[in-house]
Amino acid sequence: MKILGINSFHADSSCALLIDGIIVSATEEERFTRIKHWAGVPIKSIDYCLNDSNLKIEDIDYIVVGRDFNAKLFKKIKFAIKNYSSSAQMIKHRVLSRKGNVNLEEEIIKSFGLCPKIVHAEHHRCHLASAFFSSPYKESTVVSIDGSGDFSTIMIAKGSGSNIEVIESQDFPESIGILYAAFTQFLGFPYYGDEYKVMGLSPYGKPKYIEELRKIIWSGEKNILEWDSSFFKLDKPVHKYETHRPEVAELFNVEKFESVFGKKRNTGDTLDNRHKDIASSLQRRVEELVFEILIRAHKKTGLKNLCIAGGVAQNSVANGKILQNTPFENLYIPSAGHDAGISMGAAQYYYFNDLQNKRVEPLYDANLGISFTNIQIKQILDDKELKYSFKEDKELFPFVAKAISNSGVIGFFDGKAEFGPRALGSRSILADPRNEKAQQLLNEKIKKRESFRPFAPSILEEYGNEFFENYQFTPFMERVLPIKKEKQKFIPAVTHVDGSGRLQSVSKLLRPRYHQLISEFFKLTEIPILINTSFNENEPVVNIPEEAIDCYLRTDMDMLVLGNYVLEK
Repeated sequence: MKILGINSFHADSSCALLIDGIIVSATEEERFTRIKHWAGVPIKSIDYCLNDSNLKIEDIDYIVVGRDFNAKLFKKIKFAIKNYSSSAQMIKHRVLSRKGNVNLEEEIIKSFGLCPKIVHAEHHRCHLASAFFSSPYKESTVVSIDGSGDFSTIMIAKGSGSNIEVIESQDFPESIGILYAAFTQFLGFPYYGDEYKVMGLSPYGKPKYIEELRKIIWSGEKNILEWDSSFFKLDKPVHKYETHRPEVAELFNVEKFESVFGKKRNTGDTLDNRHKDIASSLQRRVEELVFEILIRAHKKTGLKNLCIAGGVAQNSVANGKILQNTPFENLYIPSAGHDAGISMGAAQYYYFNDLQNKRVEPLYDANLGISFTNIQIKQILDDKELKYSFKEDKELFPFVAKAISNSGVIGFFDGKAEFGPRALGSRSILADPRNEKAQQLLNEKIKKRESFRPFAPSILEEYGNEFFENYQFTPFMERVLPIKKEKQKFIPAVTHVDGSGRLQSVSKLLRPRYHQLISEFFKLTEIPILINTSFNENEPVVNIPEEAIDCYLRTDMDMLVLGNYVLEK
C-alpha cells in the first residue's frame, strides 16, 4: 500500500511517502520554495516523493491530510458563541474555514491530473503517530505539545502495538506553545519559528522572574493547563498563511506584560540582562510545566517508555532533562517533531491505527530527502565552470578532516537531505570544536546571525559516555545534555555558556560516511567531535548543489564538499 501524508494547513508544509508501513521519503516544501516555514499545498514535495520512488499519482492509494475540520466541533462552536464579540476574525479562521480540502484536491488535480482519495487525521494524533510508530517501543506513553492544532494544544495517549488510545487533551487556547511565542515576540523576535533564539539566549540569564511566570500559567487538576488569560491577546488568528509566509499575530497584552516584565524589546535593540533573565525564567517555567505534564501522563499509563512530538518537543534543552525529572526510563523524539512531521504522522496514523496494519522497524534514519550522484554534481560544476578536484573516499575523508583540524570551515553536502530542522551531516557546515574563535566566526561571517547562538557537537556514538553526563543516544540532535566539566576545555566551541551541548550521536551503522569523517578527525586530534550547523545563511537549509555552491561562494567558508568533489578557496 502506498500513502502520501500531507501537512498542508499549517506552516512547515511537507509531504511523506509511506510504502507498506515504511517511510521511504519525506521533505519540507521550504526546501524547494526557499521560503522559511512555507505554508500551503506542498506540490513540489509531493512531486519529489513520487519521483524518488518512480511513482505516478495514480499509484497512490490514499492521501492523508493532517487536519480534521470536524475535530472538537461542538467545543469550537461553544467557544465561538462565548467569544464572538471580541474574536470574530479568529473564530472565522478556526471554526468556519472549511474549504481547504476542496483547494487541496483542486491543486493536486491541477498539478498531477488526478487526486487519490483524501482522508483526514487530527493534528495532534498525527504528532503522536510520528513519534510512537517511528519508535522502537511496543508500548509507550505518547505526548504531543505545541501551539495549537485542531483546537487542541496538548494530547496525552497510550500507544500499544498498532493502536494509539487518546486519554486526555487540552483545549485551545491555554498553550505552552502560545506562551513561548508570546514571550518570543515580547523579547523582540517577531517571526514565526523564532522561539529557538529565546531558548539559545536563556542560559545567559538567571530565572529572576520565575514566580511571576508561575502566576501566569500553571498545571491544572481538571484541565492539563490553566492560565491568566488577561496576559494574552487572541482576538485574531494566531497564524496567517495568505502569502505562504507564516505571519504571527501579536499574542501578548502589552500593558500587562510591561507592568510585570518592563518595556518590551524592539527588534534590533540591545539585549540586556533583563531580557536574558526573562528568557531564562521562561525556559525554566516551560521545563517545569513539561515535566508536570509528563508526570501526569505517566500516572495515567504506568509505562516506562515515552514518545513526544509537537512544536514544544523541539525544545531540546527541556528534552535533555526529561529522563532525570520524570519517571520515564526511555525517550524517543522524531527528527521532525514540529509541524513538518505531521505529514509523516498522518500517513502512519492511517496505515497503522486506522487500517490496523502490523508495525515495522523503528525509524532512526532522517535521510529521506533529495540526493544527487557524483555524475550529476560534476555536470553542475562543469556548467558553472568551477575549479574542483575529485577524491575517492579513502582520500576524501582524511583530506577534509585535516582541513577542519587546521581551522577550516567546510560546507558538507552528502547523500540524501535530512527531514527536519536540524542538519545531521548531509547538509552541514563543519568546523573544529577545539577552536575558541569558531562560534564568533560562524555566527558573524558564515551564518550572519546573533552572536549568542550556540553550535552543536556531532559525536561518534561510541564516545558519548566519555564526553556527556547522563549520556543518551541522540541521533536527531533533539536534546541538550551536560558536557563533562573535565572535557569542556577541549571543545570550547560547542560548549554552551552553561556547560551543555545539543549533541548528535553519529552511528557507524546509520551514518557511515559522516562517521568515517569524524573518525579521521579523531585520529588527528583525539577529539571524536565536529561542530555541526545547518548549511544555510538566513534561508532554508540548502537542498541542491546549486544552492550549496551559492552559499559557499558568498560566505567565508574555506572548502565545499559535494559528494566526492572538493572546491577550495
